[in-house]
Amino acid sequence: METTLIIAIATMGGLGLIFAAALAIADKKLRVEENPKIAEVNEILPNANCGACGLAGCYDFATNVVEGKAKVNGCPVGGQEVADEIAKILGLESATSIKLVARVLCQGGNAEANFKENIHYIGPQKCSVQTVVAGGSKMCLYGCLGGGECVDACQFGAIFMNENGLPVVVEELCTGCGQCAEVCPRGIIEIHPEDRELFVFCKNHDDPKRAKEVCKVACFGCGICARKSDGSIEMRDFLPEIKYENLDISKIPIDKCKTGAIRLVHPEKAAELLKENNIEVKVS
Repeated sequence: METTLIIAIATMGGLGLIFAAALAIADKKLRVEENPKIAEVNEILPNANCGACGLAGCYDFATNVVEGKAKVNGCPVGGQEVADEIAKILGLESATSIKLVARVLCQGGNAEANFKENIHYIGPQKCSVQTVVAGGSKMCLYGCLGGGECVDACQFGAIFMNENGLPVVVEELCTGCGQCAEVCPRGIIEIHPEDRELFVFCKNHDDPKRAKEVCKVACFGCGICARKSDGSIEMRDFLPEIKYENLDISKIPIDKCKTGAIRLVHPEKAAELLKENNIEVKVS
């Protein structure tokens, strides 16, 4: 009995030594040395792992930027400071990091939107659930559902729901990560450069009559903004679509829009900028 036990122990011990040696050799032969700069870059990243850079997370971005597959200013959350640090680590020239912010392109809150008659939605308030189950309580099938899923998605506390049932972005806190836009089932939140001022604050593609019925501030497709824009605005399914690369704000008759669907984000700021460049435009 004792001999059998000793043989078993010796056999298991011998196998263990053989496997350990094999693993040690494999580790030495197959080891891939990581570029130490990846760790350096990863260390200075915000580690939000939000995916705003278009990659799986901060470590993935660090790997790609060190390998030259991503731009040094590719992290919108880190901004210019992180871009400068990455460029310093890699021995490259820094690039300007354009701040991105979320824009809520819907004005149809509880006070402006019309609600379905004799229908009151009772159930989970998440927007993704409302849009699948009942489409929400509002008549507009394109506007904000008011469930606040975008608020829950924001890691930076940069968005909240106001008393009118619409999300509001705190620009100073917004990093442009895009998480709020990603979870919005209606697509009313978009990520844009901070200095972009003119937007169509409506997503409704209904015909003019229906648009007026569902929301007091909906765009009803009159097309006056497009006709005066010299081609920088096109009408698609009763809704203006802005081509920012050709846009001349001074030519857009913002004051003619009866519902304020097309307007500037910061009228006073934009007016100052236009004045500095000797451009006149009426803003409402």
